[in-house]
Amino acid sequence: MPSYPAMSGLIRRYPALLSKQLTVHSGFGFRMILGGLACLVHGLLPFLFTKTGSRVITDLHGRMVTHRSRPAPQAGRGGQTA
Repeated sequence: MPSYPAMSGLIRRYPALLSKQLTVHSGFGFRMILGGLACLVHGLLPFLFTKTGSRVITDLHGRMVTHRSRPAPQAGRGGQTA
């Protein structure tokens, strides 16, 4: 298992790889957890949170897709060739 300083470095670098600030990345995860908790409560008490889980998933998916940056396809690796 990596040491604490090594793990700390990984935690700081990971959001940079995604071009995001740590607070934005954490906020996305927090919304995901809240949506999951709403789904769990809905599973136990179906009259609660009837639309919350699907609304959170739709919102997170939209944010993830619209903020995605994709590399240009390379010839010979599934991309279109001229």
